Amino acid sequence: MTELSLTRATLEARLCQIGVDRYHDKHPFHHRLHSGHCTMDEVQAWVINRWYYQSRIPMKDAAFLSRCTDPDLRRIWRSRIEDHDGGEHEGGGIRRWLKLAEGVGLDPDYVASGRGVMPATRFAVEAYIRFVRDEPLIAAMAASLTEMFAPAIHTARIEGLLAHYSFANPTTVSYFRHRLGEAPKDVAFTLNWVLDRALTRADQEAALGALTFKTEVLWAQLDALWHGYVAGNIPPGAWRPGEGQL
Repeated sequence: MTELSLTRATLEARLCQIGVDRYHDKHPFHHRLHSGHCTMDEVQAWVINRWYYQSRIPMKDAAFLSRCTDPDLRRIWRSRIEDHDGGEHEGGGIRRWLKLAEGVGLDPDYVASGRGVMPATRFAVEAYIRFVRDEPLIAAMAASLTEMFAPAIHTARIEGLLAHYSFANPTTVSYFRHRLGEAPKDVAFTLNWVLDRALTRADQEAALGALTFKTEVLWAQLDALWHGYVAGNIPPGAWRPGEGQL
């Protein structure tokens, strides 16, 4: 028997519940970071590995745009690339992240090279790019809805970093401040798009599965960081404390 479609309100509630249950704000690494208990080695490892994710977001969005036949959707979605890449000479989330890298004592060129990124980080991020490139548009778009839950973690991160770490200042936390304004705009469009078009139960389950998958991508990156730099099991090829310093 074919399952009945969910109502719009029920689908939205279930998407939101995924964040309550699975978003990476609950990971112990974030609690450690935001409470000031991370060592500088752990902070640097986080900055290096999270950079890889940030740097691939525009590539993920470019892969998505290459599939869009609707010019109106392309016009709206391409702002995401501009938000991260910025203009030719200034602006953009990637440049702001490299300011954070510099602030924690890392050579931005080393971070941007990607040489110190953990294998598990690469695997998780590349899996996300492939998902967005290959899955149906509803699933590809729904995967980005982790942005619904991002403002709360950005707020906690700004407060925690400024309270506990000497490197934290308006320049080094500027990435997170900008995302407080950018993410809600993206969410408002994407959530409505998914809710408007995920009308069959199959499409609705695909959207829910996609968002679950994305939370796992984010969680897996933090699991790897914890295993490597808190528990002390740094894998071959990953950054070693003392490398890539200014």
